[in-house]
Amino acid sequence: MEPDWSFDGGRACLDLVNTLRDRLIGGRELLTDTGALADWLLAAGLLGHRPRVRATELPAARELREAIDRVLTAPCPTSADVRLLNDTAAGTEPLPPRLHRCPDGTLRRETPRPREPVRTALAAVALDAIELVTGADRVRICAGEDCALRFVDTSPKGNRQWCSMARCGNRAKARAHYQRHRQ
Repeated sequence: MEPDWSFDGGRACLDLVNTLRDRLIGGRELLTDTGALADWLLAAGLLGHRPRVRATELPAARELREAIDRVLTAPCPTSADVRLLNDTAAGTEPLPPRLHRCPDGTLRRETPRPREPVRTALAAVALDAIELVTGADRVRICAGEDCALRFVDTSPKGNRQWCSMARCGNRAKARAHYQRHRQ
């Protein structure tokens, strides 16, 4: 069965947070194994190829996910969560571009693949979370009765309520319509 990935968060860090669904009723894990993490990293566009995920990287991704959620939603984030975001972000591996000589003699710029692609992708997610926390974007939690997905509110008035109209907004409006016409 294909996981129910959601990329409605508006930011990579929120899309990672949204890999734990149904938070209001105990949670439903979408990052069930290393293969699921590899699939998510690829689907999220963080890597251009499906990586081989080491067993230690799955719990690290889940721990990062929960730290990001707490930093974004807690009134006063813990120093442990802040440290985890900083330590993960420090794992970036900016490899310099290289000059490649083609067989026909022409030269082109080539960007090497990172040596640790999963770590590099998670570092990018941590950096995204740091930018989100310190920026002006508004993070919201979906008002759907059983949803709780996180998203960036980019509406002009800052009053967006649902993770997406297709997912929760439509259901809420249909319920309201039904209630009005039922009476």
